Amino acid sequence: MTDRTDTNTAAIADMALAALLPLFAGRTVLVLGDVMLDRYVSGEVRRISPEAPIPVLRARSRRAVLGGAANVAQNVAALGARAILAGIVGLDEAGSEIGQILAASGSIGACLVATPSRPTTVKTRFVSGSHQLLRLDEEDSDAIDAATEARLLAEYGAALAQCDVVVLSDYAKGVLTDSVLARAIAMARAAGKPVIADPKRADFAAYRGVDVLTPNEGEAARAAGIACDTDANAALAGERARAQADAGAVLVTRSSKGLTLVRRDAAPLHVPTRAQEVADVSGAGDTLIAAFAIGLACGAPMPNAAVLANVAAGISVGKMGTATVSHSELSAALHRRELLALDDKIAEWDEAAQLRQAWRAGGLKVGFTNGCFDLVHPGHVRLLNKARATCDRLIVGLNSDASVKRLKGPERPLQQEMARATVMAAIGAVDLVVLFEQDTPEQLIEALVPDLLFKGADYTVDQVVGGAFVVAHGGEVRLIDLEAGHSTTGIVKRMKSA
Repeated sequence: MTDRTDTNTAAIADMALAALLPLFAGRTVLVLGDVMLDRYVSGEVRRISPEAPIPVLRARSRRAVLGGAANVAQNVAALGARAILAGIVGLDEAGSEIGQILAASGSIGACLVATPSRPTTVKTRFVSGSHQLLRLDEEDSDAIDAATEARLLAEYGAALAQCDVVVLSDYAKGVLTDSVLARAIAMARAAGKPVIADPKRADFAAYRGVDVLTPNEGEAARAAGIACDTDANAALAGERARAQADAGAVLVTRSSKGLTLVRRDAAPLHVPTRAQEVADVSGAGDTLIAAFAIGLACGAPMPNAAVLANVAAGISVGKMGTATVSHSELSAALHRRELLALDDKIAEWDEAAQLRQAWRAGGLKVGFTNGCFDLVHPGHVRLLNKARATCDRLIVGLNSDASVKRLKGPERPLQQEMARATVMAAIGAVDLVVLFEQDTPEQLIEALVPDLLFKGADYTVDQVVGGAFVVAHGGEVRLIDLEAGHSTTGIVKRMKSA
């Protein structure tokens, strides 16, 4: 497991970042760039077309969300700050739809220039389950004309006085031309506003004078001519990119390898990823730059803002499709380590698996039980003690908040997941607590392969989730008699009727 000192140090760092959260509401981020609409057509595939060897998607649902620079603004708003969005839309249905979405958000100001000369950029993704079958792009990526540039820069200039920081969100769709970039950067510097640019050019010279560039590892590698496959190479590529743009810093996003921050006259900083599970990386860069911009707007030092952005991006990649991260989700992630530091018996899946292997190597018999444990009562304590009496180590699988809500209804849980985990970890009979997001602990059981699986005697052996797997791997399922008159549901009912 993670060393207790390391856990406490990380928790203290996250507590410092969490102190920034109340400041978000008073900060404004001006986003200038390529505004898009992301559409999703979801359904199921049951057959292959007789006309061609392609799957037939039976559409079940459709949804539309903001994309590109608009998704950056949406993330700023979701995180609790205010955004102003400047960009181009067409005089078409998609442009109107973007306007409606923005109007419904009380935290995004729109400075959009509508033009009949080009369509709104639309990306339509056709999805079956978690698999993307096809993406249809409808766009005109030619450079906008001089008259449209002038209208856009006028809107941007009027908004500058209202913002704390500027984000240039370049998706290479023709809006951030050389002249728009040069004027936008110069205007921001004259106004004393820091500028962050998410680049898409092969040469970063067009972003000359920005405070921070945020390329991904592929973009940094192309611009610098160096693969970002190691920390050292990422730092070297970042420095070459920084010099190319005469930027104050470069923040290289490196997917599973985290981030590398390269600053003028400072040693490189490598920040490991905070992602728990990766479902989809679409839009994660937008979440990262939004959180990074808000951090700088709150006065955080650049390394702190980078760590804040890393935490937010780690949440984003756990979601399907173009998604946002909320203020409450970021707060929960930052407070998570703080609560973990209270008792290092709370573990992530990989840590738990490593510790279980160590216990197995030491000849220890490992037991497992699970539950929501929303309000711990005497029945819970007795069950845990009886289980622990027949094994050497007892692991408790704990339903996450989302899992409890699905199982018990919208009014549950009564206590947040890390509060419940801390209470469980404080019980002497419990050796390890592991949260799981699924409705059942089956995947967690398969990851840990316990010797004994405990459940209350209100179940039968064949009803115990994971029981067949444990038995097949040489283990045993044991049912424990429950104490009559004790249940969380009963306690809640009595509280409501009191």
